[in-house]
Amino acid sequence: MSRRRTTRVLAASSAALIAATLAACASSDRDSGGDGGGDGESGGTLVFGATGDPAMLDPAFGSDGETFRVSRQIFEGLLGNELGGTDPVPELATDWDVSEDGLEYTFALEEGVKFHDGTDFNAEAVCFNFDRWYNFEGLAQSPSASYYYQAVFGGFANTPETPSIYESCEATDENTAVIRLTQVTSKFPAALALPAFSIQSPEALQEYDADNLGGSEDSLQYSEYAMGHPVGTGPFKFDSWDRGNGEVTIVRNDDYWGEKAKLDEIIFRTISDGNTRRQELQAGSIDAYDFVAPADYGSLEDDGAQILVRDPFNILYLGINGGNVPEFPANPALQDIRVRQALAHAIDRDTIVTSLLPDGAEAAIEFMPPTVDGYAEDVTTYEYDPDRARQLLTEAGALGTTLRFFYPTDVTRPYLPDPAAMFQVISQNLTDAGFTIEPTALPWNPDYLNAVQAGGADIHLLGWTGDYNDAYNFIGTFFAEASNNQASAEFGAFSAPEIFAALAAADAEPDPENRTELYQEANRLIMDYLPGVPISHSPPALAVSDRVEGLEPSPLTAEVFYTVSLRD
Repeated sequence: MSRRRTTRVLAASSAALIAATLAACASSDRDSGGDGGGDGESGGTLVFGATGDPAMLDPAFGSDGETFRVSRQIFEGLLGNELGGTDPVPELATDWDVSEDGLEYTFALEEGVKFHDGTDFNAEAVCFNFDRWYNFEGLAQSPSASYYYQAVFGGFANTPETPSIYESCEATDENTAVIRLTQVTSKFPAALALPAFSIQSPEALQEYDADNLGGSEDSLQYSEYAMGHPVGTGPFKFDSWDRGNGEVTIVRNDDYWGEKAKLDEIIFRTISDGNTRRQELQAGSIDAYDFVAPADYGSLEDDGAQILVRDPFNILYLGINGGNVPEFPANPALQDIRVRQALAHAIDRDTIVTSLLPDGAEAAIEFMPPTVDGYAEDVTTYEYDPDRARQLLTEAGALGTTLRFFYPTDVTRPYLPDPAAMFQVISQNLTDAGFTIEPTALPWNPDYLNAVQAGGADIHLLGWTGDYNDAYNFIGTFFAEASNNQASAEFGAFSAPEIFAALAAADAEPDPENRTELYQEANRLIMDYLPGVPISHSPPALAVSDRVEGLEPSPLTAEVFYTVSLRD
């Protein structure tokens, strides 16, 4: 789902346009008008090889991919994502309307839906969840606990110094919830498809004291609810979590309101090493796994496995520490735009795409994929030209500049399948252009992430997989003034008031066409300023055994499993 949820706990149509076109005419992908076609068609147990344990199972506090992988099966939100795509579609809502000023959203809700504990899903339950997030206190307000709420809504009820754009939720009748905002944002309602905004059972949240977090911001201790009693409305329900053996088991919800799951149960088994996951699939011990190394595609297919390739919805970039604040000192040469331009001209993106990334990868010219609304075709581009790079360095008096280049080990990311190989190619590119490279390799978590966040690198490799289909989720996350305190080490805490203003204006623009133009202009400004160097968009893949049917790969890495069946 994302690039680095432990440290920064931290789209073809705009959210408002989607809302306008889907309102009053859309219906849930899962609503089959009854039992659906899934009952009794398959059964059996699917074993999925996960890269790690979930952090916990209360998605409101989630920010890591493995927590969300499980949560998506148990919980549902007002909106979900279209199968195999990135656009939001109704889920627990049947449709929605937006006021002319873009501040009031009226959601019509599915009727007759029950939570797994037998209590009713209704508008009161929706408002309970929204008010829960808004009224978080203590450790629940830390970015490590409620990153996504803060990224979308801002502050909380008791943080006037950091106001929230959430104003209220009203249950106007049992099946209608009206949500009011204090200001327009392009993130709403698209962000409601995130698992963090799943609607959970109010009764279970209260019974198991879900908001009672212990520990510290750096080491949260979650509630009994989060560790063993998650209750949603989804096609699967929680069964058990054997933390000692790294296994979470969920079972089919036979009382599900829509199309019932075909599988009897799913076991998410933690297998941290990528080679071991491949071997377990080949041995038949698991049925599927994620983060498949491109070099393994051929051998897996030779053994009968299926490679399910997602459409690219990510960005790999070379981060530049410009060192514009004392807390993050860096090489002063990087303050010179000519040096940053030299970095951009030095990188051979086409060779990277063809030699290091799977088929379907694309060279990047800006910090978001072409499928996201607001992408600009006419940004300043920096073609591979080592002679031009060397000329720029010479003009800047920076030929031979030494750069501390950090790269991660012991990790495979959707946008970075082989960090060491990527480092070798880019390092050689930069050396050929006249830079001197001082390499530093660190284990991904926590060493590399902490070192990058602390500003230890002059340049480094990182990336991002979009959470939902909106331009702000890419370029706003990186470059908006509000998030600059989080991204400061990554991009040198750059001070670019023109970029800050452009992103703020785009996010607050209610008219979809105007918003698109504003995001395009923000992309142009970013690529002129060049706070980092976009490199590529890569299509990550899942591997599944030949007996798995119906798993639809998601560009968001947001797969759901109710469609999956197993051949005998």
